[in-house]
Amino acid sequence: MNELLNTDILGNSLRNYGIVTGIVLIVFFIRRFLSRNIASRLFRLIRHWSPQIAEHQFVELLLKPLEYFLLLTAFIMGSNHLVFPQELDLILYNRTGQPYTLQMLSQVVVKITFTCTVIWIVIRLIDFIALIIEKKASLAADRSDSQFIVFFRDFFKAIIFIIGAIALINILFGRELVEKLVAGLGIGAAALALAARESIENLIGSFIIFFDKPFRVGDSVKVDTFQGVVEKIGLRSTRIRTLDKTFVTVPNKKMVDSVLDNLSLRTQLRVVLKLELAPDTPSDKLMLVIKSLKDYLQSHRDVEKDFSVSLFDFGKDSFMLQVIYMTNILENAQYIKMREEVNLEAIRILESHGVRLAVKADAPAA
Repeated sequence: MNELLNTDILGNSLRNYGIVTGIVLIVFFIRRFLSRNIASRLFRLIRHWSPQIAEHQFVELLLKPLEYFLLLTAFIMGSNHLVFPQELDLILYNRTGQPYTLQMLSQVVVKITFTCTVIWIVIRLIDFIALIIEKKASLAADRSDSQFIVFFRDFFKAIIFIIGAIALINILFGRELVEKLVAGLGIGAAALALAARESIENLIGSFIIFFDKPFRVGDSVKVDTFQGVVEKIGLRSTRIRTLDKTFVTVPNKKMVDSVLDNLSLRTQLRVVLKLELAPDTPSDKLMLVIKSLKDYLQSHRDVEKDFSVSLFDFGKDSFMLQVIYMTNILENAQYIKMREEVNLEAIRILESHGVRLAVKADAPAA
């Protein structure tokens, strides 16, 4: 039996092949159990930071990347007991006089896979931290900071991806290329900044939006010719759902530089009603109409007391009555209903006093 186990195949004994295969198979079959156990233990260490987060949410985030991490770790640890077969160590190509072999390629593949798995785990941890902050923000009375969550989650993910890209370049092309890239940043920074000026300006604009807080997700805004509800604030742009239900993407630089009207921050709505009365209306009837309109607005529950009703202007074709009032109703459907109610009452008052609206000079006589 010992002789069979000591049989050499491609530079390694059957015993060593069996040990490596056994380690990988054992980890493969219990990887789900091990991953859940590790994730659960990690959650217990940070439970006091996230009392609102259930354990299964944390476990589900880390389960898949931990499984791959454990399998790769088992494979790497097991392969240390093996010698790469010289018969398979083929030369793939010569790089500046140095042969690049199949063994070197296999090592690079393992390193890349392992690095990608670590990056995956870090990305999931960032998602978990964002989930913690989101839960805490949902419990706060003031949710103005909740718009930071998605932005900074994507921002830190971008940083991790950049670090991961540098690590992969180091694995694929060596440390020399990384050092040259870092050294070249000083020279190329100006050119890169010039080429990516718009993107940098939009990124700076996103920081200005978050720290100055001119609006937040869910606010109704008007910028240039666009009006709608802010659905997402990203690293480069802000997405707005317009009144026509289209989805407009506005660069953050434009959101910062343009005159922006945050309609959600209105405390009242102003209404201006102009009534053009017939030029033959007697002055006593004009005074009665003005008094009736004032009495009505004074008694209206949704009209603020600082309203005005006045003979604003007059000419040969009409008398212009102007009614200006404020209301606390901000919800669109209720606002329209209230305006309709006031307008209908104004018509009723005119009819009750026998006052007609002016007829345009070019309009045919009735």
